[in-house]
Amino acid sequence: MQNLQYPLFLKFKITTLAGDFTITDRNENSLAYVRQKLFKLKEDVVVFNDESRSQENFRIKANQWIDFNASYAITDSFGKNIGKIARKGMRSIWKATYNIFDQNENQKYKVQEENAWVKVLDGMVGEIPIIGIFTGYFLNPSYIVHDNNGKEIYRLKKMPSFFGRKFQLDQINDIPDHEETLVVLSLMMMVLLERATG
Repeated sequence: MQNLQYPLFLKFKITTLAGDFTITDRNENSLAYVRQKLFKLKEDVVVFNDESRSQENFRIKANQWIDFNASYAITDSFGKNIGKIARKGMRSIWKATYNIFDQNENQKYKVQEENAWVKVLDGMVGEIPIIGIFTGYFLNPSYIVHDNNGKEIYRLKKMPSFFGRKFQLDQINDIPDHEETLVVLSLMMMVLLERATG
């Protein structure tokens, strides 16, 4: 995944049971098709070249059964380790926080939800009959990716939508190509884990 033209758009399909979504760039060029395998004890996500699913480019797998502290290993089509994303346990209950590590287990980036109150309000309002189904239009979380110096690199935000889940990824500052691939793939996994919010 190189020479990406931001913003990128992640759009979930509403016609499948699986957590499938497409990724397009600002020119509406298809960049990837992400498919979450169903009925797996451990998360198993495949990133294909497009909706035809003719070529597998990356794979993201959980290191253990569903758990607050699970991490998700990212490999390329040859099985080469690219890095991983790990959820920050109990802190994620209040404010979603993830760490992104390179292939040598060095933490490179942190992803944090910008406003934890969005999650709280979504949980409360979402329980109100009829009104709850409209929360996707006005309770939309956003996430910031920081480097180890606190510099903002990306912003991922949920776009207002009713049935479909739409996200927009904007680049704030440049990073090396290989790290860009790691971060974008990590955010794909995070979106699958966090998509029920908002």
